[in-house]
Amino acid sequence: MYSKNLLQTWRWFGPNDPVSLRDIKQAGAQGIVTALHHIPHGELWTKEEINKRIDELKKGGFEWSVVESLTVHEDIKQRTGNYKLYIEKYKQSLANLAACGVKIITYNFMPVNDWTRTDIYYPMADESQALYFNWSDLALFDIYLLGRKDAENDYPAAVVAKATQKNNDLTPAQKDALIDTVLFGIPGEEKRTTAGMKKELEKYKDIDRKALKSNLAYFLQEVAPVAAELGLKLAIHPDDPPFDILGLPRIVCNRQDLMDIISFSNAPSNGICFCTGSLGANPANDLPDMINEVNTRIHFAHLRNTKRDKEGNFYEADHLDGDTDMYAVMKALLNVQQLSSLHIPFRPDHGHQMLDDMGKVNNPGYSAIGRLRGLAELRGLELGILRSGV
Repeated sequence: MYSKNLLQTWRWFGPNDPVSLRDIKQAGAQGIVTALHHIPHGELWTKEEINKRIDELKKGGFEWSVVESLTVHEDIKQRTGNYKLYIEKYKQSLANLAACGVKIITYNFMPVNDWTRTDIYYPMADESQALYFNWSDLALFDIYLLGRKDAENDYPAAVVAKATQKNNDLTPAQKDALIDTVLFGIPGEEKRTTAGMKKELEKYKDIDRKALKSNLAYFLQEVAPVAAELGLKLAIHPDDPPFDILGLPRIVCNRQDLMDIISFSNAPSNGICFCTGSLGANPANDLPDMINEVNTRIHFAHLRNTKRDKEGNFYEADHLDGDTDMYAVMKALLNVQQLSSLHIPFRPDHGHQMLDDMGKVNNPGYSAIGRLRGLAELRGLELGILRSGV
């Protein structure tokens, strides 16, 4: 029944990543997911810089399998300011990547903030540490530390009450740690400040879900045909978490969002990065069913698991644990793989801080050993399904 396997990849943040290419080779990964994080958002990726990264990877024995991410400038998301110029730069960056042989391009359309967590050292029962999202902690940040106008109206009364109590109880150092966590962003990129975030949030005061989706549709109608002509595949990453936060609309959260995005451009380049961690944090999402529906428009996959509580808080569980049935997910992905001409890349997304990585300086979620465990478990699961044929 199965003849094609997925491509096993690993995210690397470049030469300053604490996890080396040698480490990744020993973990058993087949390809690398990376980006030119030192280039400011919206600026051109030149062939020189792309080839420099390709050469760095070749020395480590790897190819550049997936770009994550070619970041979309905020002007494009807002469709204001210099958005047309940034779209032209995006197209040229795509052309340069294609000329250098890099074919899969991940991006996201999350306004202002990228992935958001409230704790990067959440204690697990086995004494490892996980990433965690808590609504009352976010409300504390939003209402009391960021000071966004009328922020309390965006949360249930019970969440606001907990946030108020925490604001009274936490020390200044603990509050500073929460600020640093929420604003952490992508390793290697410019750090945000609360003042800077408030300024950026203000730009979205008149942009709701409908308007942001319209801006995404415009972007895709501009770039997806170009990507198709270049032989590239675009893969939009879901919002993380898949809910409106900080007064911002989130538009890549559920089945309907994914189908809307596919409808924005018929170009075969227009596709999805199917992240089971992001989508799995929403209990309304049936991930295997969504994989079956999105089908061959899945160009890349992130595999990780989450465990939710009744209030919607969640931590990142072991890859084969949590609320997502990873067996059903892997089986659905392998079914799609049989219909695809190319191997669909996946990576073990995030991992616990554990064993000898405890206490080391690592990018949150991207320590070596936790992801090695995740990759090993996912490889074993995939092989079992492939061999069983069912």
